[in-house]
Amino acid sequence: MKQVSRMTAVALAAAALTGNALAVDVAGFEVTGYSRGGPVFTYDKDTGVKGGLSLSGDLQKYRLGNEGDNGVEVNIARTVEMNGAKVKFDYMPVKWGSDNIATDQAFVEVSGLAVDPGASFWIGQRRNRINDVHIVDRFLMDYGNKHLGAGVNGLSVGGAKLGLAMHSAASFDNALPVGVNASRLNAHLSEIKTNEGGKAQLLLTVVSGSGLGATRNSGSSLGLSHDQSDFLVKGLNNTFWLQTSQGHASLSGNFLNIKTPVAGDTSTAGAKGNRIADAVNWQMGAWGGQALVGYQTSKSDMNQVETKDFSLGGRVSYAVSQNFKLLLDAGTTTRKEDGKADQRLNKVTFAPALALSQDFWSRPELRFYVTRGNWNTAAALANPTTFGKNGKTSQTLVGVQYEIWW
Repeated sequence: MKQVSRMTAVALAAAALTGNALAVDVAGFEVTGYSRGGPVFTYDKDTGVKGGLSLSGDLQKYRLGNEGDNGVEVNIARTVEMNGAKVKFDYMPVKWGSDNIATDQAFVEVSGLAVDPGASFWIGQRRNRINDVHIVDRFLMDYGNKHLGAGVNGLSVGGAKLGLAMHSAASFDNALPVGVNASRLNAHLSEIKTNEGGKAQLLLTVVSGSGLGATRNSGSSLGLSHDQSDFLVKGLNNTFWLQTSQGHASLSGNFLNIKTPVAGDTSTAGAKGNRIADAVNWQMGAWGGQALVGYQTSKSDMNQVETKDFSLGGRVSYAVSQNFKLLLDAGTTTRKEDGKADQRLNKVTFAPALALSQDFWSRPELRFYVTRGNWNTAAALANPTTFGKNGKTSQTLVGVQYEIWW
C-alpha cells in the first residue's frame, strides 16, 4: 500500500507541474484536474491560522486570499467504443493539505445505448455537482460527493433531462460505522425551459437508514434553481435557489450527519434547513466578476436550537492588460444562534494577478494577495481554538497563490 501511495503522489505532483500539457489525450487517456497552492508569508503566529476565516456557514467563506490549504485533484478517464456504445472508466485521486491521498471518483459509465442514446448509466463513486458558486467554493446542488452508488444521467423526458441515483453512505475510502446504515435516492430534473434565456431544475432527495439517532432515521430535501442569461443587461447571468430539507438529508441533496449518534452532540443529529440564495456572474469588456447573497437556517432535531446564517459578497476583476488583472474580493457574514450573541465577520482581499486572458474565469492565475479580516467578540468566543484564540478580533494575511484547472 505504501508503494502505491508513493506512485500516486508522484503522478499527482507531475500533473500539478505540467498543467495544460495534460489537457489532451495521453495514450488514449483524458487527463483533467484542478490545483491551488502557495505560501502565506504574513499571518498570526499565535494562532497559526493561514486562512479559512469563516463563521462556518455553507456560503460564508469568501475564498480569495483565504483558502488556508494547498492541494491537487487529477481526473483520469478512458473511453472506448464497443458494439456501438461508449464505455468510460473514470478515476480521480485527490490530495489536500496533510490529508492522505483519497478517492473522489472511481466509476464505470456506459452511454449510447439504444434505449436512450443521450443517457449515461454508471456504477461506482462519482461527482454529480450542480450550481457552482466559485467565490465561496460551494456547489449548492451536489448529489454525488464521495459516496458509492449507481444511476443514470441525461434521460430524455419531453424537452427536459432526468437523472436518477441511488447511493450508500459508504465510500471507497470509508466504511460506515458499525450499527449505522443509510441509503439515498436522488431525482434530478434539468433543462426545464421557462422563458427566453431561462432554465430551471429540480432536485429531490430521500434518505432512509438505521442507527442514525433517537430522533429519526430518515430525511428528505427539495431544491429549485433557475438560471437566466442576459439578466437585466447583456452579459449578466443570474442563478436563483430555493431549497428546504429535513432529517439526515442536506440542503444540497446529499447525506447529513451519517455517523454514530452521540448524546448531546448535534453534529450527529438530523436537522431542518431552508435556504434562499441568488448569484450573478458577468463579463463586460475588461470587467468581470461574481456576487452572492444568501440566507440559510438550520434547526437541530436534537435540541431544536436554530442557527441563521447570512452572506453578502463578491469578487470583481478588472483586466489592466491582456495578462494582468486586479482582483477585489469582499464579504460580510453573520451567524445568529438561539440563546447566543450574534456573530459577525467581514473580509476583504486585494490581489494583483497574472493570467492568460482578460476573462474572469481565465486560469491559470498567479496572485499576490493581501487579506484583512475582522470579527466581533461573539465570533471570537465561538472559535476559540482557531482565528478567535486569545480573544483576537482581526487578522491580516499576505501571500502568493496559483490556481489552475485544465
